[in-house]
Amino acid sequence: MGRIDELANRYVDDWAELNPTGATAAGITGYDDKTDDLSPDGFAAQAGLLRKTIGDLDVTEPEHESEQVAKDAMMERLGLQLALYDAGYAATDVNVITSGLHGLRMAFDIMPTEGEEAVANIAARLTAFPRALEQYRRTLLEGADSGLISARAQLLAVAEQCDAWTDPARDDFFHGLARRVQASGALAAELERGAAAATAATLDFGAFLRAELAPRGRDKEAAGLERYTLASQYFLGAKVDLRETYLWGFAELDRLEREMRAVAARIAGAGASVDQAVAALDADPARNIGSKEAFRDWMQALSDRALTELNGTHFDIEPPAQKLECCLTPTSDGAIYYTGPSEDFSRPGRMWWAVPEGQASFSTWREVTTVYHEGVPGHHLQVSQALLRADTLNRWQRLLCWCSGHGEGWALYAERLMDDLGYLADPGDRLGMLDGQALRAARVIVDIGMHLEMEIPKDNPFGFHPGGRWTPELGWEFLRAHTRMQEDVLRFEWKRYLGWPGQAPSYKVGERIWLQARDEAKLRKGSDFDLKSFHRDALNLGSLGLDPLRKALARI
Repeated sequence: MGRIDELANRYVDDWAELNPTGATAAGITGYDDKTDDLSPDGFAAQAGLLRKTIGDLDVTEPEHESEQVAKDAMMERLGLQLALYDAGYAATDVNVITSGLHGLRMAFDIMPTEGEEAVANIAARLTAFPRALEQYRRTLLEGADSGLISARAQLLAVAEQCDAWTDPARDDFFHGLARRVQASGALAAELERGAAAATAATLDFGAFLRAELAPRGRDKEAAGLERYTLASQYFLGAKVDLRETYLWGFAELDRLEREMRAVAARIAGAGASVDQAVAALDADPARNIGSKEAFRDWMQALSDRALTELNGTHFDIEPPAQKLECCLTPTSDGAIYYTGPSEDFSRPGRMWWAVPEGQASFSTWREVTTVYHEGVPGHHLQVSQALLRADTLNRWQRLLCWCSGHGEGWALYAERLMDDLGYLADPGDRLGMLDGQALRAARVIVDIGMHLEMEIPKDNPFGFHPGGRWTPELGWEFLRAHTRMQEDVLRFEWKRYLGWPGQAPSYKVGERIWLQARDEAKLRKGSDFDLKSFHRDALNLGSLGLDPLRKALARI
């Protein structure tokens, strides 16, 4: 082990001390009974650790190629994280999908629940929940006093989430958790007291957002050029020309919609519109499932089949990674996401779905591609393969490094790959993939357009408000016109884009850069290029920013 790897491994230990809920998410043991310090001092300590580690890395030379990759990855990722801390965004951003509150709550989804120690850890973390929210409240107020505050609409939307999580007639998250966990005697009583305390604290935090913070919140949700440029670079791990990317989004969406119309004709007959094809698919009983539990089981069966068939042919999937669980979350936010295995794989990788309130029927044609995105060959393969490379990747690379453009870009690339491999030959399944790709292209346009308040091209291929300026309202209108999600799910997506600038485009732009990296490898290797080897070599580098990825691939 070289000095870069030693620095990286020490950083993981120090980071876990400061981020107990993050340690739980990463599968690092020993922290499940603790919560993060969300006070101003706690955030300052995290920034201090970043600053020290970057300084140490800067004066340390790599001893071999794998350490060069690790140093490039760490300098890029940690440097941008520090920039977000120094700008005040890391501590003060609150939106409908990520914040200090969300991190605290979501940690419970993946905590072990079997055995007395596991239950005691849950009880301890529930008991500590109010203190963590009180610390976070001080951080947000201090930020607001310095002019760093989220948009009012986001603060109010998160307050509504607090209501849903604590309402006995809705998610009732904390008490529901206490009921699901097997405990008796004094431990059961402690668990129930902790659930009651966490429920009250969350309800009170929602009231704080409404009454104290929201009145001070920004009227405008647009991030502006300076903030958006930093956010885009952070989420992509690459610098891109934002205007060129914005215009490319229009061309890419137009291309995808032309493909969708061709597939629609195969489904509903010559001249059929995409909406007519969607209606035909939704009316097909064979493509609909009547309960969320049955839909979870369908996702599990499809995931298992894909993993089995791809293993040994297009990918070599090692035994520890051959288990992926499909799960329903105890909340109803509408999000679909993946959580990786623990370091020793005792906790498997999991695909999560927070079914929206009131949704009772589920269309399989829409979600075949989602299973490939979240599972194999998407996130599960990507994360598990890196986790298994202890011989070449340090603990930071295996456990903590994540770049949305790399990760989400790969998962979207994986969807397209499954089409290339024939897994989306059914026209309904292929329309689902293209519709998902169209959503990702539409949000490149909407996210950049809304946050930079750009002019809508006069010659845009859709004739959409030519020459106008983007507003959130026009963003909603555009998404409604170019996507086919149910309204409450799309409404959550739209709020997410407005509150999390730069993240939504990372999927499609990340896929674009992955495709470019593959084309560059083909040019370099000529007749020696092998697609399976390209995938193996690229994934064995672990997660890293897309600019460092291209540099590393060029040296292979």
